[in-house]
Amino acid sequence: MSQRKPLAALLGFCFNQDAGCFSAGTVQGFRVFNCEPYKEQFRREFDNGGVAIVEMLFRCNILALVGGGPSPKYPPNKVMIWDDHQGRAIGELSFRNSVHAVRLRKDRIAVALEHRVLVYNFADLRLLHTIETLTNPSGLLALSPSADAAVLACPGLHPGQVRVELYDTRRTKFIPAHNSSLAALALSNNGKLLATASEKGTLVRIFSTADGSKLRELRRGSDPAVIYSLAFSRGDQPAWVAVTSDKGTAHVFSLSGRKQQQGSGGSEGGNGSGGQAGGDGAAGDSPKGGGSNPLAKLSFVSSYFSSERSFAQLRLPDAHRAVVGFGKDPGCLLVVSSTGAFYKALFDTEKGGSCEQQSYVQWLEEPRGV
Repeated sequence: MSQRKPLAALLGFCFNQDAGCFSAGTVQGFRVFNCEPYKEQFRREFDNGGVAIVEMLFRCNILALVGGGPSPKYPPNKVMIWDDHQGRAIGELSFRNSVHAVRLRKDRIAVALEHRVLVYNFADLRLLHTIETLTNPSGLLALSPSADAAVLACPGLHPGQVRVELYDTRRTKFIPAHNSSLAALALSNNGKLLATASEKGTLVRIFSTADGSKLRELRRGSDPAVIYSLAFSRGDQPAWVAVTSDKGTAHVFSLSGRKQQQGSGGSEGGNGSGGQAGGDGAAGDSPKGGGSNPLAKLSFVSSYFSSERSFAQLRLPDAHRAVVGFGKDPGCLLVVSSTGAFYKALFDTEKGGSCEQQSYVQWLEEPRGV
């Protein structure tokens, strides 16, 4: 498969809450696709109508849209509530600054701006909660979709810190997840598990949202990387978590402690050397200080070998931005890429190793003149 380039016409893309569908915003409108089996569900095209964010609410007819691109359909500082049955916007939320992310659940809308997150009641668009955050240009924001528990995760006020709102119990937790700034975060379906990665990109950490304790430390690789996405597998007790990065690989980690059997795979970056692999520690995980301290070297070695390696790996044909999700069946991995490609792959849930690509679809081509 020849390498492709990111498409200028593609402004944004993401999975819905259970990865049963994915949506895409383009310079001409938006599209919604079913994942299994792959099928374009519908598309809406507008004259001079760029849409940068298309957030679905499972499979229902209500979506949240944010304009973008050279000719935005809507101002980038507004969230439009779109009813696809009516084919029009039925509500809007306006802000002074550009919207970086929107997350939906049946009772709430969460919106990430540059320095704050705002939470609204879905039924009447009434503001419920305002959260101050560290600068958040990537729009890092997660909202648990399960009706059983409302949990929100976003950056705190310090680099590497995650703020977790447990709305059902009216508690707030601050988790010092990393020393460096956050690059990605994700919540499990019921909001009980939090996955984080930092701008170093070497480690993924799993936390309990109930008490903020660290449950697992997972090693993507030894070289720094740009993390594109994190995702838990389906259900309230996910067995897997996956991560994509600019290394061109999707890594799958076991949350049940399974180890990959002998054979292919492993994290990028070889066996690791120097100080790079140890640079993603959270406060208290490793001693500060330079290379002349023998205890620091021992801590680095201990940290490197104590972190868990990936159970399965999917090699992508390029290293462009890609988001990951899990399919309906155990061992099914789904990936959507900024090249306009959709991949479905399977991994052996007992042995791990390299994923076997099942299908590849080029769902978007660059229109002429873009």
